[in-house]
Amino acid sequence: MQKYKIIGPSLPNIPWEDRSEHCQEPVWRSAQNPIIPRNLIPTSNSIFNSAVVPYKDGFAGVFRCDDKRREMLLHSGKSKDGINWEIDPKPIQFLSTNSEIGQFEYGYDPRVCWIEDRYYVTWCNGYHGPTIGVAYTYDFQTFHQLENAFLPYNRNGVLFPRKINGQYAMLSRPSDTGHTAFGDIFYSQSPDMEYWGHHRHVMAPRGWWQNTKIGAGPIPIETTEGWLLIYHGVLTSCNGFVYSIGAALLDLDEPWKVMARTEPYILSPQKLYECVGDVPNVVFPCAALTDADTGRIAIYYGGADTVTCLAFTHLDTLINFIKENSKL
Repeated sequence: MQKYKIIGPSLPNIPWEDRSEHCQEPVWRSAQNPIIPRNLIPTSNSIFNSAVVPYKDGFAGVFRCDDKRREMLLHSGKSKDGINWEIDPKPIQFLSTNSEIGQFEYGYDPRVCWIEDRYYVTWCNGYHGPTIGVAYTYDFQTFHQLENAFLPYNRNGVLFPRKINGQYAMLSRPSDTGHTAFGDIFYSQSPDMEYWGHHRHVMAPRGWWQNTKIGAGPIPIETTEGWLLIYHGVLTSCNGFVYSIGAALLDLDEPWKVMARTEPYILSPQKLYECVGDVPNVVFPCAALTDADTGRIAIYYGGADTVTCLAFTHLDTLINFIKENSKL
């Protein structure tokens, strides 16, 4: 019997592997990792930090595909099982009524969120520096670009899957022009997905594995215990940045209020495909699939800024771990 519940639809075809009897960790890796290699399409140098959602009787997503010029591009893709993917070899061409906003400079680290009647895509969009681009699609073929959510500089724009107190809601991480050596998570709201305000501070970096910066990962998961937020944290080591994954519970009505937060990470770069690549020592989550009936959660994450990987957890397992290892 599940102790906690996911508030959302069932997903009986969620990708899933049971935890081995020898594993005591709250999150465990797929034995098929990496599920997407760096060269799945002919032009790609790497495919990572990508977003996946249920779509019709399968799955669809938006993928970061850095090409062999090392240009940062976004591609759409579809899958029957969430593991074997067909990615469009042509980058997404966003449609925009504004030529200035619609002039593509670069795009990376997308998230995809179903709200009401469409899929919204947010990504780090180049506009005189990194900011949060916003678009929507119904079919993962045509993408309509809206106004950027914020001024530069900002990254990790993550929408909530429903309005909160009548407003669209987003988490983001203000940054700078480069490889930011700081970063807190903030909450913002909008009446129309265009004008964003009422900014509230959510969390700051602290201690050890998350001592440099943090950023929201997958779309927050609504549960009976609050919004389950999976996020990344960055340690500055003697050999550079190390990206790990943590989790927190946010208040359902006031999501800028943190109710619990993991002191230890729930996943860190330890496997070869996470430690060796274009950027070593990185696990970076961008998507999570959930099944309300079973409490299963499948987390998609980038490995070493090179490949796409998959990990699993159960809602009861993860929330118990958060509560037992929390310090606010």
